[in-house]
Amino acid sequence: MRIWAIIVGLMVLLSPAVAQDDAPWQATVTGQIEAFRAQDGAAALQFAGEAFRVQFDGQPEAFYAAIIASGYEPIVRSRSHSFGEFKAMSAARVLQVVEFVGPDQGLYQALYELGDEPGEGWRVLGVVLRREAGVGI
Repeated sequence: MRIWAIIVGLMVLLSPAVAQDDAPWQATVTGQIEAFRAQDGAAALQFAGEAFRVQFDGQPEAFYAAIIASGYEPIVRSRSHSFGEFKAMSAARVLQVVEFVGPDQGLYQALYELGDEPGEGWRVLGVVLRREAGVGI
């Protein structure tokens, strides 16, 4: 929880954050979320960064299971998602806030780190998830 506050605080302090629909990396985030919702580990893995694709090569079911076991069920089984602010860390690296309504109707906020990998396009490098106060509809 403390690391989350530090990351978000740095994003706010270092530069004005921008909310934008249809940023190129958002299609990657949505694609992976939709693949998770469909329980399609192979498709979800294709949106992951190279380190994940190498680690789980030929084992998309293991990737899917590892994501759930790591506490990301609110994303995997989310009811909806929307994009918040983002911060470009460089031309090839972005931090993107994504809001979720989880399967329990709880509100969640995720900070996605995405990288523009040569020959692959935008891929998910990591995600930090936290529960928010409130209930989603």
